[in-house]
Amino acid sequence: MRFALSTNWNNTRLSDGAAIADEALELGFDALELGFRTQPEQLAGFKSRLGAMPVDSVHAYCPVPIGAPSGHPELHQLAAKDEDERALARLLMRKTLACAAELGAKVVVTHAGYVDLDGFFVNCGSDVLRRLLKGPDGKFDPARPVYARHLKKAKARRRTRGLKLLEVFRRELDLLLPEFEKAGVTLALENLPRLEGFPNAEEGEVLMKAYAGAPVRLWFDTGHARVRECHGWSDPATAVAERVAPHVAGMHLNDVRDFRDDHRQPGWGGVDFAALKPLAQRDVLRVFEPHQPVSFDELRTALQEIRNLWTTSPS
Repeated sequence: MRFALSTNWNNTRLSDGAAIADEALELGFDALELGFRTQPEQLAGFKSRLGAMPVDSVHAYCPVPIGAPSGHPELHQLAAKDEDERALARLLMRKTLACAAELGAKVVVTHAGYVDLDGFFVNCGSDVLRRLLKGPDGKFDPARPVYARHLKKAKARRRTRGLKLLEVFRRELDLLLPEFEKAGVTLALENLPRLEGFPNAEEGEVLMKAYAGAPVRLWFDTGHARVRECHGWSDPATAVAERVAPHVAGMHLNDVRDFRDDHRQPGWGGVDFAALKPLAQRDVLRVFEPHQPVSFDELRTALQEIRNLWTTSPS
């Protein structure tokens, strides 16, 4: 079973792309995902190591655009109400596609955007909900009645506005997907760890039906799915994984302590990786996406444990 490492883990510590690739190889990984922190000057080093460490996927936007203060997957959003915002996102996506094609990557992972949940009188976005989630003892409690009431309203608004954003986003896909098809690259839409994150599982299924046969799929982030589950923003992560499995191009493997998007190594938090084995055994990319302060030894151990968990048959 093949596993890749996101270069976001070490490309701020190592400036040379070749050194980044060599470290991933030493850890036991089979390939790379070029993260959104990739600098243009690092690309030559990655190219020099493609024989030993191929690039399976690229995370938009990559490399970091000239003039941007830092790399970020949401510098601009394709799923946005503002036309100028979408035009800028389209420009950056085309540069990312060119990077992916040049390095032989088959998938571009993207954060499509967010559904606006603000209103004239009541805002019901994730930040507001999180404040209501915290009880008098300072602990998060999804069973709090005030939270349940606001969550119900938020989900209703999310559903209505999500349908409107679908139509806007489809116009962007109509413009971009012919270019992805020509390049032989798939665009993968990542699940995001906020109620506003677009597309959610239901919207993703609508898009997959509308674009059947086109180079657009879904991308399943294990930590993001767990955060959504714990807040009550979606069904259990394993149920979502089973539902969207036929449409998934790949997975980001990271672990969380329930309510925070920690991006730690698998085995550190509450993600049920054993239950995700059916998805992992499909024809998908499997990308470890840890953030600091995950150490070299922690990452190597996690890779060994996940490889054993997902490749060993039950006795």
